[in-house]
Amino acid sequence: MAVARHVADTVLFEGYVLYPYRASATKNRLRWQFGVLVPPSWTAVAEEHDFQRTELLMEPRRGATLALETRFLHAGRRTVQRALPDGGFETVPELRLDDRVLVPWDEGHEEQVRLTVAVDELAGPGVVVPFTRPAAETTEPVTDEAGRVVGRLVRRREEISGVLRIATGELDGPYTTRRLSVVVENTSDWTPAEDAGRDAALSRSLVAAHTLLCLDAGRFLSLTDPPEWAGGEVARCRNLHTWPVPAGEPGTEDLVLSSPIILEDHPSIAPESPGALYDATEIDEILALRTAALTDEEKREARGTDDRAAAVIDLADSLPAEVLERLHGAVRGLREVTTSGTPRTPAPAAGMPDLGPAAPWAGAGGADGAPRPDTPWWDPGADASVDPAHDHVLVGGRPVRAGSRVVLRPRLRHTDAQDLFLDGRRALVEAVLHDVDGGVHIAVTVEDDPGADIRREQGRYLYFQPDEVDVADPGEAS
Repeated sequence: MAVARHVADTVLFEGYVLYPYRASATKNRLRWQFGVLVPPSWTAVAEEHDFQRTELLMEPRRGATLALETRFLHAGRRTVQRALPDGGFETVPELRLDDRVLVPWDEGHEEQVRLTVAVDELAGPGVVVPFTRPAAETTEPVTDEAGRVVGRLVRRREEISGVLRIATGELDGPYTTRRLSVVVENTSDWTPAEDAGRDAALSRSLVAAHTLLCLDAGRFLSLTDPPEWAGGEVARCRNLHTWPVPAGEPGTEDLVLSSPIILEDHPSIAPESPGALYDATEIDEILALRTAALTDEEKREARGTDDRAAAVIDLADSLPAEVLERLHGAVRGLREVTTSGTPRTPAPAAGMPDLGPAAPWAGAGGADGAPRPDTPWWDPGADASVDPAHDHVLVGGRPVRAGSRVVLRPRLRHTDAQDLFLDGRRALVEAVLHDVDGGVHIAVTVEDDPGADIRREQGRYLYFQPDEVDVADPGEAS
């Protein structure tokens, strides 16, 4: 499972501490947003969940063993105390040192529940594994540069308990495939006081909970790209508050990461990424540059907020120029673009020489291949072969062009969660666009969208592929 832990660690710490990496920053005052399994009593107070359910299909071989690892953070409160002359300590809002400013903070302690079981033992009622993480309190002395004790950090964690339920069931029909279900549930018996806030519930929650699954003999089926014969059974899988995807190297099928964050199959960390920045919604290059530009006082507070925040500051301050340059962009692969077996070379822009289809720099430079940065490599206005306002594409044997009305049918493999809300909505086609890779995209505005006029003025359309729309019948109601 070490192959998948790099990505799993990113899930575990996503949003743990955000730029500018200081406890006083507004964005770091509301934390723990992903995969939070709260105590059952808290579900009646807030619309949060006390369980995750993973369900997927697998094809184990005879005698196969399933290894399972559920991982989560156990949130604990860290308070700061200052040393008194009489040898005692008093709680303070901050403790200023030469290199850092220590402040109260909720830390996340990594926890995991591991299980290895024969697949045959999971049939029927399956296996139930209860677990408990006890309450704990620890202290850590704080010393100055001279080695004198000037304070201490007090860390408290509340007790949490939970249960894993793992079972398999046979599918109807002549298949050897089994349906595997894994439920992770918070069973803590804590009862909130009337004035209890979310922080009290978080200290008894499983935070950023996710599960790794590994078969030593056999394979898992992808839920987003299953074999055709398994499509119906995959559609019947019920995944609640988590989503399982094949993990590890592309082509492997024995490892799954069930994540509270929607991921693609075989997710991976970009090799250019210099280290954990805890904010995958941002670009590493921008984060690194902005972090390095923090003032010395801001960096002192960040270093005192959390050890992981301190590591980000040190990383940003030490990145060499060549590493920063790699963060600017990367080419993952090159391929020849063809149309009907013939390489497609866009027509040269006005005033540019026609270098012929064999010239890879056609439209981007001179005959010697020297680039011309002031000239676009392809000018769609000079390519008479495309005309978004009049081009059309056949959908179900009927032409669709600007002005056509369609019904949106987003497909799971091509779209995102937002587009799924548009399923079945009528839309007006604004343009039919051809990209340089030979793909066709239908630009639309939703008919009953109150902001359609603004989208049209700004050219901010929604884009769908031809197999994601149906031609609307003239009499069909909106």
